[in-house]
Amino acid sequence: MTDVSILTEGELRQCAVINEEALLAVESAFTWLQEGKVEMPPIMHIEVADAEKHRGDVDIKSAYVRGLDRFAVKLGSGFFDNPLKGLPSSNAMMVMMSAHTGFCEAVLLDNGYLTDLRTGLAGAVAAKYLAPEHIETVGVIGSGAQARYQIESLALVRNFKRLLVSARSAERLVDYVSDMQQRLSGVEVVVADSLEQLVRDSQVVVCTTSSAEPLIQAEWLHPGLHITAMGSDLAGKQELSAAVLLTADQVVCDRKSQCYVMGELQHVKDQLSDSEVLELGQLTSGEKVGRRSEEAITICDLTGTGVQDTAIANLSCDKAQQLGLGTVVTL
Repeated sequence: MTDVSILTEGELRQCAVINEEALLAVESAFTWLQEGKVEMPPIMHIEVADAEKHRGDVDIKSAYVRGLDRFAVKLGSGFFDNPLKGLPSSNAMMVMMSAHTGFCEAVLLDNGYLTDLRTGLAGAVAAKYLAPEHIETVGVIGSGAQARYQIESLALVRNFKRLLVSARSAERLVDYVSDMQQRLSGVEVVVADSLEQLVRDSQVVVCTTSSAEPLIQAEWLHPGLHITAMGSDLAGKQELSAAVLLTADQVVCDRKSQCYVMGELQHVKDQLSDSEVLELGQLTSGEKVGRRSEEAITICDLTGTGVQDTAIANLSCDKAQQLGLGTVVTL
């Protein structure tokens, strides 16, 4: 007989939010990686496609961290015809396993909320170590969930006065501007005239699209610029031209083994030596220095790691226990 706690999205939204505590949890995940405390298998990717019925895929991510009592196994899906059915295109859930017995301790029915949260916070961790200290303008490419989570999380580590935004959908762009004007107190939210203007006028740029064609060109780069690219998370995706990474003074990623396969680094893996790329954990652990000067051009390539899921899920479960949330089922 074992007890399993079932937590809904609404309950988990009470447990983990965009704040300093959650930021520290995600930052710790990168440090654990660097310290060699993590067992993290490659991402398991399942294509679930039938040309006549559906187009989708499922990714499974997980990581065990020595010293933690439980670890997460996350199942995340993307079914791209779902909007035609009135459903979100992506979803996810996490299962918390005991590190002592291997039994299931909790099921987190978060509908992808925790993934969105930890992904946005990872962008803030990157900016904490790589973005210029003084920022006037931030640019964001995209108008979906991550365009919101990334920018709200960025506000934890940097102050800025203006947000430039560019997106393909005019309707979603209008909604995004209205939404972010309410979420970001004292920040002017403006639609960029072009991608080039967005990059040239910003000190921090965040890319949040699923583009298969490069959006940012090297000739738009300028001293004092930091770019976080998190949309490229599968082979074939690309938000930055290869020349952007080759031009940058410093290139950092979350996990080299992943980014060389599915991140921006897949497009320059034969042109950049391994020693020219740092992992974010080298910065969070203090092993390496982040931004080396205000004039440097820095890039961070994020693909999302299982250890981030374990970190945010553990925080959520701890909070749920403190708040007395969840339905307990005895199996």
